[in-house]
Amino acid sequence: MAEAFFNKVSKGWKATSAGINPDDEIHPYTVKVMREVGIEVDKKKPKLLTPEMIEKADLIITMCSGVSIAQIKHLPKIEDWMIEEPYGKSMEKVREIRDQIREKVQKVIQEIECSG
Repeated sequence: MAEAFFNKVSKGWKATSAGINPDDEIHPYTVKVMREVGIEVDKKKPKLLTPEMIEKADLIITMCSGVSIAQIKHLPKIEDWMIEEPYGKSMEKVREIRDQIREKVQKVIQEIECSG
């Protein structure tokens, strides 16, 4: 969701979403709640986070996990949003999570634009 929101609104920046244990496909509730706000994610595939992605990133955002020891050297570019994992939640809860992510993405974009 964060990748989709960021890439829809950002000018000149690109977000890539990845995880340490990605699912095989985007959860159907995620597809539905993003479609409700005019963003199609049904063709997207979850990606495995790689060391190369971490090295190339200007900012690393974790949603609900915190920082592992392996990422300690990257601490200056890690921001932890502490947002609940949507999997296994009701459709209404997934909507709430979507809206939290959208707000956080908007703040990040504002910070980028103000510092740029």
